[in-house]
Amino acid sequence: MPVRYEFGSDEFNEAVRAATHQGFLETLAAGLPVFYCGQDGLNVMEQPDGRRFEIEWVPGAPAGKNYRIIREVPARAA
Repeated sequence: MPVRYEFGSDEFNEAVRAATHQGFLETLAAGLPVFYCGQDGLNVMEQPDGRRFEIEWVPGAPAGKNYRIIREVPARAA
């Protein structure tokens, strides 16, 4: 039976964080980029090789062509 957490509890929040991070890692391992909003508020595309780019979204553009690379941003600190 799956573990149940009280919604909004510290345990629930940690389970969500861990599952999200695992999905992030699995997506990169599958060779696909991950898009997210960084802590500094930048829209970021991270490539499987670790390179990160600030992007801007292009409204109305088809999937896969709906962003524009602004610049490469520094890699995360280890």
